[in-house]
Amino acid sequence: MDQGTASPAPPPHTGLATRLTRRKPVRRLVAESGQGEGGTLRRSLGVWQLTMISIGATLGTGIFVVLGEAVPEAGPAVVLSFVLAGITALFSALSYAELAGTIPVSGSAYSYTYATMGELIGWVIGWCLILEYGVSVAAVAVGWGEYLNELLDGTIGVTLPAVVSAPPGHGGIVNLPALLVVLLAMVFLLGGARESATANAVMVVIKVVALLMFCAVAVTGVRAGNYTPFAPLGLAGVNVAAATLFFSYIGFDAASTAGEEAKNPRRDLPRAIILSLVVVTVLYCLVAAVAVGAMPWRDFTGSEAALARVLEDVTGHAFWSVLLALGAVIAIASVVLAVLYGQTRILFTMARDGLIPSVFSRVHPRTGTPRANTLIVSAFCGLLAAAIPLGRLADATSIGTLFAFALVNLSVIVLRRTHPEMPRGFRVPLSPLLPLVGFGFCVWTMVGLDLITWTVFGLWLVVGLAIYFAYGIRHSRLDALDGEAR
Repeated sequence: MDQGTASPAPPPHTGLATRLTRRKPVRRLVAESGQGEGGTLRRSLGVWQLTMISIGATLGTGIFVVLGEAVPEAGPAVVLSFVLAGITALFSALSYAELAGTIPVSGSAYSYTYATMGELIGWVIGWCLILEYGVSVAAVAVGWGEYLNELLDGTIGVTLPAVVSAPPGHGGIVNLPALLVVLLAMVFLLGGARESATANAVMVVIKVVALLMFCAVAVTGVRAGNYTPFAPLGLAGVNVAAATLFFSYIGFDAASTAGEEAKNPRRDLPRAIILSLVVVTVLYCLVAAVAVGAMPWRDFTGSEAALARVLEDVTGHAFWSVLLALGAVIAIASVVLAVLYGQTRILFTMARDGLIPSVFSRVHPRTGTPRANTLIVSAFCGLLAAAIPLGRLADATSIGTLFAFALVNLSVIVLRRTHPEMPRGFRVPLSPLLPLVGFGFCVWTMVGLDLITWTVFGLWLVVGLAIYFAYGIRHSRLDALDGEAR
């Protein structure tokens, strides 16, 4: 079949249920790897770059910004909330590692579920990933603006007025700094995957050093009394904070979106995913423990640049907080870059399958990147960042991610049964037990999110299903009567 044209519509006798549950053969997924309309993605990333992409997409807003929202929900026990969110992410990370090493394509969870659970479920997961990555970019960009203001105030005594640094309803008209950082990330991505990965790696090193510096300075202000009572809001508060902080772990799966640009994906993708999660979890718990020990937990309320405030309170002057703000500005910019990269690659794969317009799969011949895709996605994410406050963006991102992660865990079990012979660069131990535990943790954490978040998520799914039935099912390149083994 010509990959550049849509497959013929299924015969009239093909039932709707058959079309909704048709699966894309795993071998076809792998065979199409890298192929886009008008060009091919370039395999230029090794395990170091892949690990840096995952750390770059994960380590940032969660610890620099969302910590200020989570501490009032759990008190000093926010450290346990980080552990709980990390364990939830770990089980899903193991499943991602197996699937990324088995099906090394750019579609991440979308491709995995398309191959194991059928087209409709694949579409739903792809739609959730659009929510995860697209809204996450906007949320991270909003946090970047907070630390940019902190940096400007500490260095030149200037603070951007709220009218141009806050969204409507929060004292402003438009959040220009948030829009700016998205556009800067777009410029890097248009230059090519390898160039973007190099810039990201440099920024990752800087932000790890910044967090270690925070711990070294803030630990001098730790007071034992700040840890009591340890869990003032009980286990319920720990769970609510964990649901919020799960946003901090979103991004470890970013390496899986680089499956078609990795040099040795079966070997390197699992290593990058697991290594990045371990590094991030250790740093999060260390920073959180020092932060709540250095400043009373009630003082975190309303503080989006929480770590900078802790340093200023501990040292009594602004030098260290300004230095941290500089690290945070660089750190959060790398998250925007890495997550925006992941979003474009998922849309690239969905477009190649015909479920969204082909413009998203067009590869520029000189840079080997999906240029039109990158421009469109950046414009959308930039507008979201400029107009919507952080809290709602973070919760919406978390619920979409948890839903996708839950089905990734199930996909491991299904693929083990349907394709046991396929080579796997990594195997989840104690399967199906650990994938089922991962599924359960995801569901439990979702329950901790509020009704408004669930309502927004429900509306998002309704819109996604409407688009699928109006466009995707009619343009899908997967013929339901294809004779290939499924």
